[in-house]
Amino acid sequence: MEQNENKSSTFLIICDIINVEQKNKLVPHKRGCTMENNIADLLHERELISSQLEKMIYGSIEIRNNNGKEYIYVHRRIDGIKKSQYVGEMSNVLVNVITENNILAKQFKKRIKEINKMLDNLAYDTIQLADDVLVNVAMARRYMVDSIYKQAILEGVATTYSDTETIVNGGKVSNMTATDITKVVNLKRAWVFILADGVISYPTNYAVLCQINQIVEDGFSAVAGKLRSVPVSIGKSTYLPPIPIEFVVKEELSDLLNSELSVIDKTIEIVLYVMKKQLFLDGNKRTAIIFANHYLISHGEGIIVVPAELVSKYKSHLIAYYEDRETMSIKEFLKNNCWIKLK
Repeated sequence: MEQNENKSSTFLIICDIINVEQKNKLVPHKRGCTMENNIADLLHERELISSQLEKMIYGSIEIRNNNGKEYIYVHRRIDGIKKSQYVGEMSNVLVNVITENNILAKQFKKRIKEINKMLDNLAYDTIQLADDVLVNVAMARRYMVDSIYKQAILEGVATTYSDTETIVNGGKVSNMTATDITKVVNLKRAWVFILADGVISYPTNYAVLCQINQIVEDGFSAVAGKLRSVPVSIGKSTYLPPIPIEFVVKEELSDLLNSELSVIDKTIEIVLYVMKKQLFLDGNKRTAIIFANHYLISHGEGIIVVPAELVSKYKSHLIAYYEDRETMSIKEFLKNNCWIKLK
């Protein structure tokens, strides 16, 4: 019976949801932050909760009998429509897990209402997305596995396209390290974050930049999302990036985003700015690409990501750019080889 075949995997998914929630505490509302930081934090928390709610199996429990065996179904309303979902073969453990999920779901929905009220108090209003932006968001979602795979290869993650796809779709792989799996999962979380309606309509700014780094470096760094305060070096390069200063970074980003450059040229400058400045202790390449895509997609101009087969060539261009030996070739490379146009 098909239902029996799905039992074990469904149970694992439910248990994983519980474990993920215990690991990923809700994003705290930080004291002493600027309003734009507060809004970015709240948007991130809302999207994190919403994504977990979508994955969770919860609702009113029904036990059905079929050929002498009992099976568990749950029922709940989604956007006003009552839906049923098969969960697995009857077991007290499974019933208890669903009951716990029901409690979590109630808490999550209450927190989402609180966040929406806080956003209202901060005068945040989601802008109606233009048609080309909506199409671009849909395109980015279609390309998500491909984009994450390419970013993982650029980062040196030992993965295949197939394994990346499995992880992105919530499956399990056995031939990758826990560190590499977490990097792929975090990349997915960061892409989901920037593509959410309330985030893609939000201005590309310093707060969004820090939030992206916090997501991609979650579980790896205690200072994820914060500008680094220690010197760093770059492998195979003599370039030593200066320690970033917050007000300088904000001014430079503002000047760049308000410049007269075209959308794609600004996008490329964003990528190179974050990478060369090495703003964070780690995760700068991943942060730079996703942050730049937030800007590019929000303007309906496509997506940008380095193809896996061109990583070596890109890194050579990047080292030359770091050392000021060649500043234009990498920009031409990014525009001609990494930009997937919407139109």
